[in-house]
Amino acid sequence: MSSEDQGKRPDDGSDWQPRIVAFLCNWCSYAGADLAGMSRREYPAAIKIVRLPCSGRVDPMFVLKAFERGADMVLVSGCHPGDCHYTSGNYHARRKLPAFRELLEFVGIDPRRFKISWVSAAEG
Repeated sequence: MSSEDQGKRPDDGSDWQPRIVAFLCNWCSYAGADLAGMSRREYPAAIKIVRLPCSGRVDPMFVLKAFERGADMVLVSGCHPGDCHYTSGNYHARRKLPAFRELLEFVGIDPRRFKISWVSAAEG
């Protein structure tokens, strides 16, 4: 194992950072992340943001592919319920995303590595 690979191991106690893929709603969560950036708040470079029109558009395959490609954690974040730009997209997400945990468990991925959150653009 190269020294570069050793720095990424979670059990070595050093500078390991989890690789996180964040699927963010364009209208709220992405806008909040953008506001945080404009406010010069820093977040780790290991976070990869995927901008989507709505959290309701997240497909289970997006989540599985992120894990397949090495993500340590996947986050899906959208507008607070009742604030969706598309009226009910986040309600669709809220209904179907918990089923993702069952799918992850079925394929052998710890479902605690998958998170859902609701963020307003103003929360930055």
